[in-house]
Amino acid sequence: MTGPRGRGAGGPMMGGPPVEKAKSFGPSIKRLLRLLLRYRLAMVVVVAAIVGSVIATSVAPRILGHATDLIFNGVIGARLPAGISKAQAVEGLRARGQGTFADMVASMNLTPGVGVDFSAVARVLGIVLALYLAASLLAWLASYLLNIVVVGTITRLRADVENKIHRLPLRYYDEQQRGDLLSRVTNDLDNLSQTLQQTISQFLNSVLTVIGILVMMVWISPLLSLIALLTIPAAGIATALIAKRSKPHFLAQWSSTGKLNGQIEEAFTGHELVTVFGRQRQTVEAFDERNEKLYDASWRAQFISGMVMPAITFLGNVNYVVVAVVGGLRVASGSLSLGEVQAFIQYSRQFTQPLTQIGAMFNLMQSGVASAERIFDILDAEEEVTDPSAPDTPDVDDGRIEFSNVSFRYTDDVPLIEELSLLAQPGHLVAIVGPTGAGKTTLVNLIMRFYDVDEGSITLDGVDTRAMTRRDLRSRTGMVLQDSWLFGGTIFDNIAYGNPTATRDEVMAAARASHVDHFVRTLPDGYDTVIDEEGGGVSAGERQLITIARAFLAKPTILILDEATSSVDTRTELLIQQAMATLRTDRTSFVIAHRLSTIRDADTIVVMEHGRIVEQGTHDELLAAKGAYYRLYQSQFAGALDA
Repeated sequence: MTGPRGRGAGGPMMGGPPVEKAKSFGPSIKRLLRLLLRYRLAMVVVVAAIVGSVIATSVAPRILGHATDLIFNGVIGARLPAGISKAQAVEGLRARGQGTFADMVASMNLTPGVGVDFSAVARVLGIVLALYLAASLLAWLASYLLNIVVVGTITRLRADVENKIHRLPLRYYDEQQRGDLLSRVTNDLDNLSQTLQQTISQFLNSVLTVIGILVMMVWISPLLSLIALLTIPAAGIATALIAKRSKPHFLAQWSSTGKLNGQIEEAFTGHELVTVFGRQRQTVEAFDERNEKLYDASWRAQFISGMVMPAITFLGNVNYVVVAVVGGLRVASGSLSLGEVQAFIQYSRQFTQPLTQIGAMFNLMQSGVASAERIFDILDAEEEVTDPSAPDTPDVDDGRIEFSNVSFRYTDDVPLIEELSLLAQPGHLVAIVGPTGAGKTTLVNLIMRFYDVDEGSITLDGVDTRAMTRRDLRSRTGMVLQDSWLFGGTIFDNIAYGNPTATRDEVMAAARASHVDHFVRTLPDGYDTVIDEEGGGVSAGERQLITIARAFLAKPTILILDEATSSVDTRTELLIQQAMATLRTDRTSFVIAHRLSTIRDADTIVVMEHGRIVEQGTHDELLAAKGAYYRLYQSQFAGALDA
């Protein structure tokens, strides 16, 4: 059956997307982490691999500094006289007034007259090479497993969103702009996927690297470590201030993306009408306005967040200069070896690098979290009222529908249907007519439980529809709307959608009954003709006939036609009426019609105005009463009453 799209003026007007509510950064991150922890074992291995990689890369510079010490000690030792002890060499230097050089030699591990031990240097370099190789392999393992985790998480999140969409009430879609909703389930999910893939591994590695390097720096020199640590609060303050200013712009960026997608989708869908009414200039102006808002939000978000990395880089360079100067003085005084200072300077550069990476990642993280919040808005949306735990089902399948004092309104302050009562006997054709906004389509939407009544009840064969499961209720109902809905596939598949278990003969029988068979046989591939979701290759009337055939194939107890013949010509309309007269045997039918010629043979005609039934009866009875139906009929067939 076709989907419930329009409701006329009786329903709420379709507006723009809901106002974005900025959620705090922390809760969104925690929620994403809970999603990732569905792959708990893989994440444990990822963290362990990253820890191992960080340990290897953190220890390597300290060992490399030992190689520098071996070379430097050998160079200095070769300059000293051979055959004396280190203590004698130091005393000789002091005696010649070279006290500073003597202090440095005293702190070194050397033998006077002995040069560089290249075999020892080679062993140390071999250890360093092995550490870096192990770090690379562990980093590759972490990246490989993390890719599996992220792809799996996004796949499940996409499935959660898809399942959630099917549990949302029709009211939710009425309040959303379709383009914005599509942007959330496509663009925002893709953006979140890219963010997770690009930031998780790097973020963990950067944080652990900062910790590992900090431990090694304190081990080498607490004084120099204190100098280097001054970078952290400065970088943290700079990042926090910039992130605070950039987040609203990222939210605005993705909100503007959704609005722009909605405007494009509307313009493309209604391209013919835009052209007919000459509204191209206004459409382009509306696009330019929203595109400019998107540009402004994107530019501000990228510019502000892009200030993080330059700020941290500047702080790192200042830190490097201070460490180099103080470290040189410590070497000269003999407090530190040259290898230790070299290792510390390398650590200080590595220390600021992960801080810089963390700052740069806030650019991606802010964007990704903004997308995550928009996705979570869908997942957190209020769902349809759940089906009863012990559902009831009719003992018979007659199709007796009764409205008892039904009241309903889309918004609390705008009444629509008030205390409506109506009985549709099994096998009867009930036609619902009235001006636009009278509540005609709303009436059948209540039958289908696209909405639940506020007061009163609707029963099917004596059972309150709210006591039934929606699947049970809708399996007994076939519905065809004014806007035909087809999907990409063959004509046969589109008809069989109404009953996937139907045989080919049953599908073709439904097609013949709804007069689809005739035009299908004129197509080169017949029922195997492939059409797209827009029904390309068949006319609007033929698309509608296919949807009617789909509803007939479902063999419903209740048949609902909402202006279903509005897109067919007069001859086809007559053929459909004849087919319906045969097919509605033992089937209760509701027809919403503006063309009164299509419902003259209805068993009951219900005239609605302002959500109330003002008249009901047969065609002849209502004409004789000369009430609301008479005036509608005269306006279509006899001109104005005073003509």
